[in-house]
Amino acid sequence: MKNFDYRNPYTSTRLPVFARNVVSTSHPLASQAGLRMLHQGGNAVDAAIATAAAMTVLEPVSNGLGSDAFCILWDGEKLHGLNASGRAPEGWTPSYFQGKHGSGDAKPPKRGIDSVTVPGAVSAWMALSERFGKLPFADLMAPAADIAERGYLVPPVVQQKWAAATGELQGLPGFAQSFLPRGRAPNVGEMFRFPAAARALRAIGATGGKAFYEGEIAEALVRFSDEQGGCLTRADLAAHRPEWVEPLAKNYRGYTLHEIPPNGQGIAALIALGILGNFDLASLPVDSVDSQHLKIEAMKLAFADVYRYVAEPSSMEVTPEQMLDDAYLASRAKLIDMKKAQDFGAGNPVKGGTIYLTAADESGMMVSFIQSNFMGFGSGCVEPTFGVSLQNRGYGFSLEAGSPNLVAPGKRPFHTIIPAFLTQDGRPVMSFGVMGGNMQPQGHMQTLVRMLDYGQNPQAACDAPRWRYNAGLELNVEANMNPATVAGLSARGHLLDVIDDSYQDFGAGQFIWSMGEPGAEGYLAASDARRDGLAAGF
Repeated sequence: MKNFDYRNPYTSTRLPVFARNVVSTSHPLASQAGLRMLHQGGNAVDAAIATAAAMTVLEPVSNGLGSDAFCILWDGEKLHGLNASGRAPEGWTPSYFQGKHGSGDAKPPKRGIDSVTVPGAVSAWMALSERFGKLPFADLMAPAADIAERGYLVPPVVQQKWAAATGELQGLPGFAQSFLPRGRAPNVGEMFRFPAAARALRAIGATGGKAFYEGEIAEALVRFSDEQGGCLTRADLAAHRPEWVEPLAKNYRGYTLHEIPPNGQGIAALIALGILGNFDLASLPVDSVDSQHLKIEAMKLAFADVYRYVAEPSSMEVTPEQMLDDAYLASRAKLIDMKKAQDFGAGNPVKGGTIYLTAADESGMMVSFIQSNFMGFGSGCVEPTFGVSLQNRGYGFSLEAGSPNLVAPGKRPFHTIIPAFLTQDGRPVMSFGVMGGNMQPQGHMQTLVRMLDYGQNPQAACDAPRWRYNAGLELNVEANMNPATVAGLSARGHLLDVIDDSYQDFGAGQFIWSMGEPGAEGYLAASDARRDGLAAGF
């Protein structure tokens, strides 16, 4: 068991939670939905599914029934990965977008119906329940449906993002009808009800999810797409299948980090840690300029390769194994100048708006789960009959010839959402994730370094000030970062923007750390104060 320092050097509104059964999410009512399943005799998978369903209602600024999802879980004996990202409709080709939206665009639209790929989140719930769940599927949808029908009081962080999105999205189909019930975003503490989503959740529960891909919800989605000039078909929905995958792995300081393989960006965290493994980080003070600079440069090197090479696996010109090769990462580490920030290009590895939740139970099952609409409310399009808020993952495609992410029928786009899992000697240690676009692998790396190199407990590692790399030499840093560290980074050439809005730029994490043999001694759970969340257990 890791010997953590339980003193927290950072200002925090949270304390670690210790329990045998635990759920950690970014909304307290969602955590309670998961605990409700555990009290009913369900396991961590049942809790995670019920929590994920509840989050589509409780945090619509980040996800919805039209989201995509990924999962890594420990079933008590081994690790499993699930990729439930959706594919492009069969009608999507470069010529489709160029003829409809103009030939000068490099990407599909950011919002609207032509940004929507086949939604995968509901299929993730179905697959997890069928393979690992204990409770009837309808029971898992019941807490979310109850919340949608009865309503809930909108919390501060969710309200802030709701109001911020309204100006851009209020004119998109179904958005105002679903999310602006009084002609505006709800105020903090104001009741929000979502009866259309309750109708969908009841139908999903009653049919084991089939209503979404083959039944009445599928019909409504296709009709809605047709009305908006989209090309989503019944065949696109019926053909969707989530994929069980083997997680990628990279050793670091005696532990192993696991991430979902491409088409996602989780490999970026593995690359960054593989680079950092060539340095003695623990010899540098935890919040020093040297420590932060080294992590920033490693992350920049990782993103240079990820943005160049990562796509749907069949379209990649290199393999993940080549990108993670120890000798290659050691050569990349040599490019770091400890005195100067750099704008790195991709190397040559060839030889020759998201919600995250986690749940664990006393049997030893641990679930790391993430689902997202991508950019806040996603496409901004909401099918009004069933309240299906649709993602905009199509924006991850390219329209440029030669790009590995060139749009094609049935292809999956580059994805940002990534759950993570940590093991040691083949045993589970931590299910965790950090939300927020390209902040996700950066958050994985920053929090893990704090725990594994510096011995900070998960809640302290979560509370610590973060930075976010954007592009070139540009960084965002949280306003509570030590001013001397900020000045030192600036002196090395980093172009810094100090940001007060931690939710928007720095993500939010949930962490469950096993305190011994699986389930025997329980878990330590942490929840990020950057959102409205709660770690709760019994």
